[in-house]
Amino acid sequence: MARDSRAIFVCTLSQTRNQARPKSRRHLKQRLQLHSLRRAIGLSFLACAVSSFALCARAERAIAAQTQGTFRTVSDETGRTVRIPVPVRRVVSLAPSVTESIYALGLENLLVGDTDYCDYPEAATKLHKVGGATNPSLEEIAQLKPDVVLVIKSLNRLETVQQLERLGIATYSTDPHNLDEIRSSVHRLADLLGNPSAGEALDAELLQKEKLLQEKLQNVSPARSLFVVWTEPLISVGKHTFIADALTHAGATSVVESSQDWPHISLEEMVRLQPQFLVFANSHSEQVARDVEALAKRPGWNLLDAVKQRKFVVISEAINRPAPRLFSAVEDLARQLHPDVFPETAGAQPASLPKGKN
Repeated sequence: MARDSRAIFVCTLSQTRNQARPKSRRHLKQRLQLHSLRRAIGLSFLACAVSSFALCARAERAIAAQTQGTFRTVSDETGRTVRIPVPVRRVVSLAPSVTESIYALGLENLLVGDTDYCDYPEAATKLHKVGGATNPSLEEIAQLKPDVVLVIKSLNRLETVQQLERLGIATYSTDPHNLDEIRSSVHRLADLLGNPSAGEALDAELLQKEKLLQEKLQNVSPARSLFVVWTEPLISVGKHTFIADALTHAGATSVVESSQDWPHISLEEMVRLQPQFLVFANSHSEQVARDVEALAKRPGWNLLDAVKQRKFVVISEAINRPAPRLFSAVEDLARQLHPDVFPETAGAQPASLPKGKN
């Protein structure tokens, strides 16, 4: 019996093991299938997650683009290609003429900084100052976070523009050389700052003022004039400058034919040229009158008929800035040189002042 019992036990155990093997294989197969299913589900979930992440990233970029605005590429007046944010919200001006132009356009709300020499209008003196036009503080400019910095080629240095570009700050340069280009420059500036209609209105106003003045002066003989930038040494203006063009529009002509912008003139050459009028730019005519009296005693100057007869005119310093205010300075100069064609000012003091004492 014992043997039989053992045999039955062994047989039963053997059968049990034999029966367990197919169950284990089925179980393993089921587990492999389940693992494959889970892996497929996991991969599918990962793909969905990646896809969702990409969609979220694109959405975030879209929101950022809407918040930060877009950009446009423009050419400034020197031919440089500049990438400008749209819209422009913060502007730094590095030239008095540019600052004046922005105020003339009524876009001064965009100005967050300017130079120490931006003194017109009075409100411009209260803006954050970033230093001089030729040596501004890059740190001050960067702290103001401007969308664009506005410069003028005739005053600001190329090195300043290049340094700002390396800091990732966009710079736009103006470069007008005559009255027509000043109108065009202001028009383009308004478009750059997002208000082209302001540019169109100011352009039309300045053009109308220019046309009315030319109608009054159409029959006058140009007054041969010497524009005095500095007296010692004597510096005048070249024929390609906006000041020489301003003289022409005021019924005058510069006796200096130099191709240099700011030529030095010898006293001998000045005496040979014998201008009819000396033109000075100053906000204090009394000071110029005293200066002319002093000039009358200097060798060379005392040989000029214009000095002997005290024929000089004093106009606003606006004549020195290629900005909209220049058009008013031109009209003022024309009134002093040709009072006969301005009946409304016929009783005003003539351009030639009487002799006086020191």
